[in-house]
Amino acid sequence: MPKKRMVVVLGRDAFAETFPEQQKAIKKAAKAIADLIEDNYDIVITHSNGPQVGMLHTAMTEFARLDNQYTAPPMSVCSSLSQGYMGYDLQNILRTELLNRGLYKPVVTLITQVKVDPFDEAFANPTKVIGRYMTEEEAEKEQQKGNHVVKQDKGYRRIIASPNPLEIYEIDSVKALLEANHLVIASGGGGIPVLEQGTNLKGASAVIEKDATAKLLAEGVKADTLLFLTGVDKVYYGFGKPDARPLDTISVAEAEGYIKEDIFESGSMLPKIKAAIEFITGSDDNREAIIAPIEKALDAVHGRAGTHFTK
Repeated sequence: MPKKRMVVVLGRDAFAETFPEQQKAIKKAAKAIADLIEDNYDIVITHSNGPQVGMLHTAMTEFARLDNQYTAPPMSVCSSLSQGYMGYDLQNILRTELLNRGLYKPVVTLITQVKVDPFDEAFANPTKVIGRYMTEEEAEKEQQKGNHVVKQDKGYRRIIASPNPLEIYEIDSVKALLEANHLVIASGGGGIPVLEQGTNLKGASAVIEKDATAKLLAEGVKADTLLFLTGVDKVYYGFGKPDARPLDTISVAEAEGYIKEDIFESGSMLPKIKAAIEFITGSDDNREAIIAPIEKALDAVHGRAGTHFTK
């Protein structure tokens, strides 16, 4: 039986905000992914990094504030650092889980860069809040540098753009590693946003929506399945309301109608649903997209759990 190819998207529920807690949380995700590998899937993993990249940016900016010999790090550096240390935990815990099952499959993390358009409207309308709280004076200094800030209850914080991903520069490396029977971790946190300047790639002050990059990654490796693993059992119509109802399947037309009704949260479920629609409609191939809880990943791909998207 030929293997199927899958991109697995791990949400923040697969991780945690402290190092010890993260290692514990990843063990659950590792079991789910090992189940899928035993079920004859070749897998590429991508993941969120929201709390982690914010933590790194806050810590390094504070260090620079306390010692003026150092400078605050650009967002692209924080993104690459988060890919590295999150991939380190993921690949080691996955390696252990696979070897304990008698499976030998090398696991590798790729520091992944993603092209964005310098003229993307997102740069004029930033939406992603990040970093520590600042005083009004510190916020004014950030604005003088050309950075955007937003006022919140506890003070001011940086707010940065979330541009659309256009191209994954390391996609050929991902495909080569897949063909060599590797389990690949790539495009963590949506990838490092970069601007192409001739032969040079310059890091952008932005954070890419991971679900949008996951769709691009799935298309690039010609995946059969795009699987979003989350902390909820299904997609719900009216999530959090007394009359909320779970959705076992959603057609493209239904999903587009729900989006027009504005029933999905922009910061959580909406990006996944948009990515799912674009993935299954972007080809004549029989692609599938699923949103399911981590502990039911295998059941989900066999139609016994989660929400399934249909053309």
